[in-house]
Amino acid sequence: MRDTPVIEGATDASGLRVGLVVSAYHRAVTAALCDGALEALRDAGARGAGTEGAGSTTVIEVPGAFEIPLAARRAAESGRFDAVVCLGCIVRGETPHFDYLASAVAHAIAAASQATGVPMTFGVLTTNTLEEAAARAGDGPSNKGREAALAAVQLANVLGSLPGAHPAGA
Repeated sequence: MRDTPVIEGATDASGLRVGLVVSAYHRAVTAALCDGALEALRDAGARGAGTEGAGSTTVIEVPGAFEIPLAARRAAESGRFDAVVCLGCIVRGETPHFDYLASAVAHAIAAASQATGVPMTFGVLTTNTLEEAAARAGDGPSNKGREAALAAVQLANVLGSLPGAHPAGA
């Protein structure tokens, strides 16, 4: 691989506009995911939530996980974002609802990203218990919101490096 060109995604978010679509359901968990994502983006050079322009971050709150894909797609279609991070929490219950919801959300986020060409990352926890979810949303580098945000930055930078690529807002 030494002689083969490699396009790698930089973790520099200073020039990127990132939208965070965050579910309000299971707010204690999703707020921690959002905090992890915001911290990762700040560490990568993005400006805080509520700022405008290059390197800015915007939080978009939706009621639950099922609503994430539509909001993410609309955010991507707006041209305001170079990447969208999807954050939510689905906890298994006693009925098959979990399976249908988790599958529908995952497929719809992937479809929205494919349809718009805007990178979207899946930071939607699918766990057996709230305790498992809380462990994945804790402080530090293993926070899944943090991981989803960094993946979005890397993919946006990879796509921006490919021939014919242009930022979402261009």
